[in-house]
Amino acid sequence: MPRDRRLVVVANRLPVARNRAGEWEVSPGGLVTALLPVVKARRGAWVGWPGSTDRGSRPFLEERVRMRPVTLSDAEVRDYYHGFSNRTLWPLYHDAIRTPEFHRHWWRAYLEVNRRFARAAARTSRPGDMVWVHDFHLQLVPAMLRELRPDVKIGFFLHIPFPPEELFAWLPWRKQVLEGLLGADLVGMQIASDARNFSRLAREFAGAEGTDTELYIGRRKVRIGSFPISIDFDEFNSIAEHPETISRAKEIRRQVGASRKIVLCVDRLDYTKGFDSRLRAWENMLEEGHVTVKNNVLMQVAVPSRESVPDYAAMREQVERTVGRINGEFSQPGQVAVHYFRRNLPRHELVAYYRAADVMLVSPLRDGMNLVAKEFVASRPDLSGVLVLSEFAGAAREMRRALLVNPRDIDGLVQAINGALKMPRQDVRQRMAILRMVVRRHDVHAWAAEFLEVLNR
Repeated sequence: MPRDRRLVVVANRLPVARNRAGEWEVSPGGLVTALLPVVKARRGAWVGWPGSTDRGSRPFLEERVRMRPVTLSDAEVRDYYHGFSNRTLWPLYHDAIRTPEFHRHWWRAYLEVNRRFARAAARTSRPGDMVWVHDFHLQLVPAMLRELRPDVKIGFFLHIPFPPEELFAWLPWRKQVLEGLLGADLVGMQIASDARNFSRLAREFAGAEGTDTELYIGRRKVRIGSFPISIDFDEFNSIAEHPETISRAKEIRRQVGASRKIVLCVDRLDYTKGFDSRLRAWENMLEEGHVTVKNNVLMQVAVPSRESVPDYAAMREQVERTVGRINGEFSQPGQVAVHYFRRNLPRHELVAYYRAADVMLVSPLRDGMNLVAKEFVASRPDLSGVLVLSEFAGAAREMRRALLVNPRDIDGLVQAINGALKMPRQDVRQRMAILRMVVRRHDVHAWAAEFLEVLNR
């Protein structure tokens, strides 16, 4: 894009957060890693919620980027974020694995907060700027911003799946959401089927005309495309090759038993991630003798998530009961069947676990992309390790050399894990080499550059 064209990112959260000393520091995460350097190079700005309900936050400069905080009240965090975003849209967009809730006061809060973000973006933008709006929290912002600032280019990217018509039609405010998204010049989705879902629904419910890749609202054209997000390959690869990481990976293996094979799972504690299916599969493998606690161990890292939401609290209790039952039945002195960690591991520690594992099991019931699969691959410069991946994760479209599974098929999961544990070394190396090439070629920086290039056309 032209060197003089600024980039303004609009996301639910700012890329910085206050540390314990009260100072701003850069937040971890792929989106921040990808976009902050681009915004910085373009002398741009970032609009987002600072993460607290403190009033009176003014724009400030950090990392040579203009930060514009959007303040939210406690009631708005409850209704817009925990309510409409996480209990209406999140389950609806993930195949209604949990029944979504529809409450008018949640919708009103979502409407008001989106309007506030749009106004903040309008005040921050200059004529000719590119404004990139992110994710399901802010689907109304593109149209609201276009009314305020028709002199900017507007892009939108959805990080989670976009549902098919039979599910999206449940939403009482489906027309308003579609019209909000159609305010963008470019609407990006993770995979092609999500982009087709959106285009068909826009024609069905929002009066758009055109094809699956180009829609028209009157004379204004809206491009639709798929842009699978990725990770910073070089960062993970570099951490994995560091002597301290290699030493820590060996230590992890010694701690669980050097001769035992490790099946690793890393997920947010979310009902979309398929905890129940994988634990049932592992229990089945122990019962039938495919694996034994002497030779194998399942390691589950469960990152706490939305614990104030009843569904999540109930799921956590169920997972921990199941882990306890499996360990109670199959563990031996000094050897448990399942190592369970309910915590968020620092990146260097996480990469050590990736490097220590023999098999990475990524089995969500539905996922927009799932970057854990890509992180694991980037953390295996020695070409060891096998990836077992749900076919319902967006990453499965690119990572065809993984062992793809239906996470609801317990027998299929058992077969895939068993096959991964017994795979010949040459096959393991060949598959991993191809997977690493795929992730290296299309990293998070290439993802951002591709989206912005299309938006600039």
